Amino acid sequence: MDVLAIAVIAFVAWKWFVAPRAFDRASKAFEAPHVTYKQLDGGTFALTAHRGRVVFLDFWASWCEPCRLSLPLAEGYAKAHPEVDVVPVNVGEPRIAAATYAKAHDLRGVVLDPQYVSQGYFAIEGLPTMVVIDPQGRIRATWAGFNPLLAANMENARKTLTAGG
Repeated sequence: MDVLAIAVIAFVAWKWFVAPRAFDRASKAFEAPHVTYKQLDGGTFALTAHRGRVVFLDFWASWCEPCRLSLPLAEGYAKAHPEVDVVPVNVGEPRIAAATYAKAHDLRGVVLDPQYVSQGYFAIEGLPTMVVIDPQGRIRATWAGFNPLLAANMENARKTLTAGG
């Protein structure tokens, strides 16, 4: 009976957390838009400048409770994997709100989208949203909502996309 219960729990966890975040190598990838954003540190972020690397665009807002849970997971992954670019994109907020939150939580490399134009560019339907871009500049996945297994999903994407995905 315990084995059956464990199997059911494992299936439900896979169904709700892993399967929606997975993607196959032959996904319907399409070119990411050639967006540029102002960076919190004063520079400019151009997505096309990151070709040749796996990029995770992590869309968030300081008022979003699921974002507050998700950001440390993405940041932890970024620190452990310098071979990928994890870019926290603050959306829909004034610079001061993003700066205050970023400083309090030691977020690095924050880019700003105060008008939330990313919503149209990346078909964002809610926050947090992670957009996965392969080294060729194609969108390979979009993950919406909080996922406690985010780092595992990011690692799966990195391995898949750097293996010729």
